[in-house]
Amino acid sequence: MPAATERLKETAVRILIDTEEKQLVVEKAQERRTLDLYGKEAFQLLSDLWLKTSWNQKYSYTFTWMGRPIIQHPEDLVRLQEVIYTLKPDVIVETGVAHGGSLIYSASLMKAMGRGRCVVGVDIEIRSHNREAIEAHELAPMIRLVEGDSVAAETVERAAREIKRGDAVLVILDSNHSRAHVAAELDAYHRLVTPGSYIVATDGIMREVYDAPRGKPAWREDNPAQAAEDFAARHPEFVIETPRWRFNESDLDRNITAWPSAWLKKRG
Repeated sequence: MPAATERLKETAVRILIDTEEKQLVVEKAQERRTLDLYGKEAFQLLSDLWLKTSWNQKYSYTFTWMGRPIIQHPEDLVRLQEVIYTLKPDVIVETGVAHGGSLIYSASLMKAMGRGRCVVGVDIEIRSHNREAIEAHELAPMIRLVEGDSVAAETVERAAREIKRGDAVLVILDSNHSRAHVAAELDAYHRLVTPGSYIVATDGIMREVYDAPRGKPAWREDNPAQAAEDFAARHPEFVIETPRWRFNESDLDRNITAWPSAWLKKRG
């Protein structure tokens, strides 16, 4: 990756945007670079910075899907829908229910495709008002709620009961985002994933925002992306592989994502 598009982690960066000269000047350590303001490198650098500032402003907390809050960046949702459309899973297992928007999102795509039996939502606590709203939703018949510790054997077994022989299965991890917990979820749920599908460790952006006002220094190492990378190193049957774009008429080649190193694809 070019120096100008490296994540803003180690050294303070000073950025000057000159709209009159159409330039972006980057000063880092003893280096000074001048970029085309409307070029690819400037776009990627500003996108990385935008991700950090948008996360700090809780931008992803401003969206709903069919009436339920869904706490995700829009680009990640659009990329995810294309994966679901391509894979056409019979079952999607999601850890982390919160308000239920992600469950509704996945169920709505299944309904629109006319393919897919259910979405299984797993959470250690499903608050009563969220449960009531999910169970009252039009798509409730396609949703199964499992309350319990997501890494407990009995909880995993309850989720696995919804899967039938021959089903295509996608797993999305979005509960406790500590490195240790995500590692435990990866160990617990990767066996449910079918060849060619994914287990997705969301919100690795934590390692990018450890130095933001809402961040924590420990997140630099304690995050889902690190857990996913550790898992891939131990499990050669999985590879970290961001799904390819099925359409691209630009020079861009990477996602603007809160999910770095998230997509663990099962080989085969």
